[in-house]
Amino acid sequence: MKTKSIFRLMALLLVVTGLSLSGCKKDKNSNSSVDPTSMQQLANDENQVQSASDESINDVNAFLSGGSLKSTESVPCNATVDSTAVVNDTITYYITYNGKNCAGTRTRTGQVEIKKKVGTHWFQAGATVIVKHINFTITKLSNGKSITLNGVKTHENVTGGLLFQLGTGVTTIIHKTWGHETVTFSDNTTKSWNIARQRTFTGTPTQVVITLDGFGTEESYSNLVVWGTNRQGENFYTQITQSVVLRQACGWDPCSGIKIHQIPADSKSATLTFGFDSNNQPITGTDCPTKYKLDWQKNNHSGTVYLALP
Repeated sequence: MKTKSIFRLMALLLVVTGLSLSGCKKDKNSNSSVDPTSMQQLANDENQVQSASDESINDVNAFLSGGSLKSTESVPCNATVDSTAVVNDTITYYITYNGKNCAGTRTRTGQVEIKKKVGTHWFQAGATVIVKHINFTITKLSNGKSITLNGVKTHENVTGGLLFQLGTGVTTIIHKTWGHETVTFSDNTTKSWNIARQRTFTGTPTQVVITLDGFGTEESYSNLVVWGTNRQGENFYTQITQSVVLRQACGWDPCSGIKIHQIPADSKSATLTFGFDSNNQPITGTDCPTKYKLDWQKNNHSGTVYLALP
């Protein structure tokens, strides 16, 4: 498959854009005396950070899968790629952004730095690269909101293989990404996040299924996908307690799985359960979701809201 096809496939894998918290509808069990807005904001912030981070990681995957700096088909839209001389068996690439993504939905500026050992090929099992965001800013054109990332992560192709090989002798591809990010939002508030995310790809190139898991640990928490400090300076912990499954056939909306956001210092938490229809009922079979459920709790108060997927 041509590298342009690889890049287009990777551009599709913005797996979390369907998690924005909109279309809130309370059910009859909600306690109106407590405002769950802060937990909804944490969930929405995590969505923005993951979406921006995954967009750059998808570009990295596509570039590495192209296998050649000279192959312009593996370079992201409205971006340039440069490399440095080899230093201590490591070559550094810089992707510099200045324009819209290929889908025309966002603008990107800033740089992504990729460090790779010479002789290591991305299709090899255990291949790793170091990815650094340098003022990497994504602005969503539909609402003008932006997010800026600065940080360093390790990105590993655990099983080896390339995505276009799915269904043709390769049944499963696992990628792990871990590290930290400093995040700046449109209102200039900042937060610091740690990341430990695993993405498992199955299916075929035109019918990909992605399973998301967290593998981080901190204090008494396990299965963490992100954790750190939110906009209010509170420590938070986000766990995936049941693998989150996204299907290409459903536009990458989350079809099942459970994610929990916790802020222990304020005794509050939110449990997100994915895979509901417009009647707030669990989907079945090959049906695609339109909503997900958020169960919130603060001290002795609790409630439930169903949130529409855009």
